[in-house]
Amino acid sequence: MKTVIYACLALLSLIFLGGCTSTVILGGATLGGAAVAEERSVGTVIDDATIKVQVMNGIFQKSEPLFTSTSTTVVDGVVLVTGEVPTPEDRVTISRIVWGVKGVKELHNDVTVADSENISNYAADTLITSKLKLRLLRDADILNLNYSVDTVDGVVYLMGIAQNEAELDRVKAHARDIAGVRRIVSYVKMKADIKPMA
Repeated sequence: MKTVIYACLALLSLIFLGGCTSTVILGGATLGGAAVAEERSVGTVIDDATIKVQVMNGIFQKSEPLFTSTSTTVVDGVVLVTGEVPTPEDRVTISRIVWGVKGVKELHNDVTVADSENISNYAADTLITSKLKLRLLRDADILNLNYSVDTVDGVVYLMGIAQNEAELDRVKAHARDIAGVRRIVSYVKMKADIKPMA
């Protein structure tokens, strides 16, 4: 039974994973192209995908509602979890699950505790995320594969690796220009700060 659950979770992760992570799992030929286009090595991309699936599985095993109300992004072993949960205890539970996964270097738990006056507008958030991803794709001065975008209640969360400050400033400018964006939270690292593989 557990094998079936893991298989379903892996399949779900393919659906929900954004960017190159699903590319990594789906095809080796495409994997090489994605790894060349972005700053993470092939090994790091695979490690990040493994961490993400394990985090998602841990949250799913604990609570299906927590699984459906949160989103996980992993870049270079750094985990970002966003979404809304009913209680502060749920937020702590998610932190424990993430830190229990081998390979996690850092955690940004940006999960908020929902109340009756602050229920996020999922459709509006999805639209903001889609618009920003499209703008990054169209901007020739931005290596869009290096960025992950998530939006919760009008707050845009950025993760990834920027070529330099100017590129990151362009990404933020695109985000600020989208209606409905209340704030931008950046966990983007600079390419110069990434240690090369030994």
